[in-house]
Amino acid sequence: MAGYWDGPEGEDCPRRTWLTTRLGAAAGLVGTAYRIILLQPGSALAALQMAATDTVTMATLGAVFGATTCLTAQIREKPDDPLNYFIGGCATGMVLGARAHSYMTGSTACLGFGVTAALMKIGNKEGWRLTGPPKL
Repeated sequence: MAGYWDGPEGEDCPRRTWLTTRLGAAAGLVGTAYRIILLQPGSALAALQMAATDTVTMATLGAVFGATTCLTAQIREKPDDPLNYFIGGCATGMVLGARAHSYMTGSTACLGFGVTAALMKIGNKEGWRLTGPPKL
């Protein structure tokens, strides 16, 4: 996500939301490709409908995350706080639960996405790396 971490949090919300929306749409397209290969819908129209639904859902989740984290940073006036990311992840999980018509899915996704997003922010602040040689 080149460009997302550039600049202070809570500023340039439309650009940040657009970046997370694009990332969500890309993830939705990749996930849809796997889903179509594995489930093999009965017709091309069903495959197209599946692709559109999954991609729009993932793009929406990305947009909700981007907008919520940025607006939370502005409202709370604490731009580098991982709680902003937890709130954004939790809002994303709630949208996913509403999409699935399930309280259990929403609450579980809220907790999972929120903790993952907060850890992502903490890791970015502290310079954690997933690949490459360790920094000494």
